[in-house]
Amino acid sequence: MKAQPTILAACLLAAGASAMPAHADSAAPLQLEWDMRARHEQVDNDAFNRDARADTLRLRLGLRASFGDGWSALVEGAGVASAGNRYNSGANGQTQYPGITDPRGSELNQAWLAWQGNAFGITTGRQRLLLDNQRWVGNSGWRQHEQTYDGVGMQWQPATGWTLRYDWLERVHRVAGRDALNPQARERRLNTHLLNASYAHGNQQWTGYGYLHDDRDVATASTATWGLRWTGKPTGTGFGWTAEAARQGDYADNPQHFTHTYWLAEPSWTQAGITTKLGWEHLGGNGQHALQTPLGTLHAFNGWSDQFNVIPAGGLDDRYVAVNGSVGQRALGWTVAWHDYRATHRTADGGRYGTEWNASLSLPLAKNLAGLVKVADYRADGFGRDDARLWLQLEWHGVQALR
Repeated sequence: MKAQPTILAACLLAAGASAMPAHADSAAPLQLEWDMRARHEQVDNDAFNRDARADTLRLRLGLRASFGDGWSALVEGAGVASAGNRYNSGANGQTQYPGITDPRGSELNQAWLAWQGNAFGITTGRQRLLLDNQRWVGNSGWRQHEQTYDGVGMQWQPATGWTLRYDWLERVHRVAGRDALNPQARERRLNTHLLNASYAHGNQQWTGYGYLHDDRDVATASTATWGLRWTGKPTGTGFGWTAEAARQGDYADNPQHFTHTYWLAEPSWTQAGITTKLGWEHLGGNGQHALQTPLGTLHAFNGWSDQFNVIPAGGLDDRYVAVNGSVGQRALGWTVAWHDYRATHRTADGGRYGTEWNASLSLPLAKNLAGLVKVADYRADGFGRDDARLWLQLEWHGVQALR
């Protein structure tokens, strides 16, 4: 891959903007919130004769109001601009290039009204949802357009350490944007119920969940998922872990009949500020159909090259090792990971998919301004084609009290 980044203008804009004040005042009745992200993304995929290059700038602006007596509201819009058209955004028709799902356009990102009491809270409207590690429900925040939801969410803390949550979702607005050529990639009509109960004590947390996902536009995407999750975090040096198991089956008007298993085992060790993880994530498949996570933050799982946003019919076993830490007074963060991908439904050739390396460097440049360099290198061995990706990014965010 030949790296020819063209985000110089956006970098200068963000660097200059970082000199402006960004004061947060949690008591202010009205606040302006913003998040500006400039990114160069480059994709070299062996299935295409041309590399894709996307230079995009995302600006997200919101007004947050606090009315007193526990009431608050947020209205937030987002817009994405791009320099050039040498990538397939899903909306521009440039199918001769690999896909980079960051189309131009603007949209209403969030618009909600909330009330929060001592132990109970409720939010209604278009909102961001981040449940647990976002494997099942998240905002897909890596893409320039965010995944948000129209619905009602309620949260109750009946006793110390306990959190009970229920969300009803009427619609999901997807990262492909409202101008995607495929209407099903823009948004989906839902009748989805999310149940999540967690208990935290010390450095451990136990979570049980039931996600009843009814997709009114694509019946075959409707599923019921029930699971348990257990995590432990070390205080400083020591052993940590994540263990999770779930079962997914058909739900609502899904004409298919299936049951798939999910499990994750991820022990870790932290020493001198460096954390090493060994992981094995299993997403079951039977050769005709596989477990799916359509509302999850997909980029955060199974490698950054996004080969497995849709799990193949043979399922997926992702065995990985990841090491991360930070160095220096400016907290330079780094991550290196390696993945080995295989099918859960074994075939005559052993069901191998491929392997992948991921690496990233992140650096705070000024207050509320951070830079990121990130790479992914997928080597196919039975699934897809070789795929290498590079990202260069600047992100600036802040809050300013208006009165």
